[in-house]
Amino acid sequence: MTGPTQIEAEGATILPGDPAAVSLPSGQEVTLIDVVWNAPGPEGLAARFRFLAPAIAREGGTVGFEDASADMAWLCENYALSRIATLGPAPAQIIISLSDRPVPFGEADPEATQFFEAYRLENGACIWEVF
Repeated sequence: MTGPTQIEAEGATILPGDPAAVSLPSGQEVTLIDVVWNAPGPEGLAARFRFLAPAIAREGGTVGFEDASADMAWLCENYALSRIATLGPAPAQIIISLSDRPVPFGEADPEATQFFEAYRLENGACIWEVF
């Protein structure tokens, strides 16, 4: 995920996504939009894994917040954890976000449906934190 296409934003590095679909426990498929690395978060530096998840859309979506929340926990444990070791020092927090449409980092889109969950790293596991 590193390379010449990474960019800097708000003191963080934005690494490009991956177009390969990831199948989640809810049945939805998501793709990685990007990873925002070393962005300041509420608990220190954070790694934000931002996923495109059309199935969470308000209109026509098939996945609600409860299922999406379980999917985000799965993404932290089964996707993000294995990738942070290759990016640099472990962040204090991993933030997983799902959005029904691409939204540039740091920008608001009132039409977008977005879900976020934050996890602290403890003993090699993702521990959910109230966001």
